Amino acid sequence: MPVVLDADAAAVYKAFQEAGRPAYETLTASEAREYYRAARVAVNPEPPALESTREISIPAPHGAIPARIYTPTTLRKTDGLAPCLVFFHGGGWVIGDLDTHEVVCKMLADQGELIVINVDYRLAPEHRFPAAVDDSVTATNWIASHAKEFGIDAARLIVGGDSAGGNLAAVVALAARDGDEPKLAGQLLIYPATDFSRKHPSHREPETSILLTHSVIGWFGDHYLNGADKRDWRASPAGARSFAGLPPAYVLTAGADPLRDEGDEYAKFLGDAGVPVTYRHFPGQFHGFFTMGKLLNQAKIAVTEIAAWLKSLA
Repeated sequence: MPVVLDADAAAVYKAFQEAGRPAYETLTASEAREYYRAARVAVNPEPPALESTREISIPAPHGAIPARIYTPTTLRKTDGLAPCLVFFHGGGWVIGDLDTHEVVCKMLADQGELIVINVDYRLAPEHRFPAAVDDSVTATNWIASHAKEFGIDAARLIVGGDSAGGNLAAVVALAARDGDEPKLAGQLLIYPATDFSRKHPSHREPETSILLTHSVIGWFGDHYLNGADKRDWRASPAGARSFAGLPPAYVLTAGADPLRDEGDEYAKFLGDAGVPVTYRHFPGQFHGFFTMGKLLNQAKIAVTEIAAWLKSLA
């Protein structure tokens, strides 16, 4: 069935086209990062006021992983400790940083009444697969082991992210299940990339090639994988041996999104394995809409619904 964009999404897409937005695959990685960072200013809503924003450095074998802690004015505390969302930003493992996703992290912290830690994992092509995975797992484990130092309840630790960040969150959840710690309370997967095979119909439909185009997905993948096995579950979590025993999941997909079908499939895999799944589909939106609350009402609705889900976990 043809995808029909919501009126505001169609207007945003038209504006991007008329602005002569360059395709990322025509740029260097550094140029693409600068362009993506600048574009965030036009689409991000005004952030809520928080109690504090704090920079930290997480020790890692290669040196340190930068991260940013957002603490809202209202926290859901139990015995003086609050839940925490460890967030991994999107951007195809090539672009994006702490600043590009700061506003949405602040919104989730404020509306979810929990601490959010935004993790700045290493990017490709300078640091190829599995560097981003290693950083995400390392950061999550370190946060869990130092939780009380930051007023965090390690038993209410959630991982999440959008797009490539959703991929990393899914992988971290699998790694945590198969390791000794941490035991996660949930996984937030916002239009996640879960299968590098690109076998799903949504990767071939012309109407899904909006903003995140079919060609730029190949560009991101080439930069990130650099010949690595696409079937490795750390790259394609849909290929994991089992989905049993994973934490409750919120999976969001968009109609005009090449990743739509793999997100839908991953939600089904989780549900079939007995994992509690909240699945939310936005049929008239494109990939990336979640961070565009200044222009898209559905983005604000998505944040509010996700915040309610975060509250429901604990």
